[in-house]
Amino acid sequence: MAIHVLAVHRESVGTERAAGGSLAGAYSVGVLCWLLSAGVYIAAKWVSAEMPPWALCFWRVLIAFAILLPIVRPHFSDMVALARARGPELLFIGGIGLAVCQGLIFVGLEHADATTAGIIIALIPIITMILARLMLAEPMGRWQVAGSILAFLGILAIIVKGSPAALLHLDFNAGELWIVAGAVCFSLYTVLLRRAKFDLNRLALLVLLLATATLTALPFYLYELAADERSTLNASGLVALAYVAIPGGAFMYYLFNRSIEALGAARAGVLLYIQTIFIAVLAYFILGEKLQTYHLEGAALIIAGLLLIILLKPKEKAAGA
Repeated sequence: MAIHVLAVHRESVGTERAAGGSLAGAYSVGVLCWLLSAGVYIAAKWVSAEMPPWALCFWRVLIAFAILLPIVRPHFSDMVALARARGPELLFIGGIGLAVCQGLIFVGLEHADATTAGIIIALIPIITMILARLMLAEPMGRWQVAGSILAFLGILAIIVKGSPAALLHLDFNAGELWIVAGAVCFSLYTVLLRRAKFDLNRLALLVLLLATATLTALPFYLYELAADERSTLNASGLVALAYVAIPGGAFMYYLFNRSIEALGAARAGVLLYIQTIFIAVLAYFILGEKLQTYHLEGAALIIAGLLLIILLKPKEKAAGA
């Protein structure tokens, strides 16, 4: 999921196209990545009444870490060196982006529908842009401000379900607020990762961050074990866990890294938006969810905001040749 859970750590990474690979094949890898990521929302919502959110989060990152670890074996020495030199920084960034973010979204899905979650997650690039302006002093023109306001109004329309009365009475769905908090955490993770500029192979860095996410999610999981009244996993929970950890976890992470190598970080990242479409379609057929008028109104405002941001970028000073 974007919770999705990506590790683009430096500007120069992923700008080359995979040798011998076609552009159509590269985009196919990216589309499959986001289809698998969309399935994570469906699986989490499907078992939200039976499986605690932090259990799902903990086992997802732990199993994905275990599966990907052997693949990055040639980078073990570099990984150990980076962990020793910048361990606390890795722990904070990985914990925020790959544990707290996912846990909050899984908590939110206990009370909100998957379709709404998918639309809210589409805000991540906008939130990231705002945080990058505040934390990295990246340029943000007046059209980006206008686009951000439109997108905020869109998410507000969804949260209040198109009813201004809900805003006046502060009658919000707590689940949707948790998902917004998860989106903010992932945006913060993206900006911190960009600022950190860890000098390590992309997939190896992702494995390190998954390890720190496992450590971060563990206390929340242990608290659930001590306090949650729900019993051990049933068949549905095991199926959902297997999906979010393997095809929707380790395999999805691997495909995203491959798509960056083939397409470059910018083009691979833009494919994030099709995840929202996949979530809505899967939620309709699997969960029986339907698009409501406020979904369409909010999505229209968010799309308008995104278009302003993407098409009318702020002018930057010409760099030296």
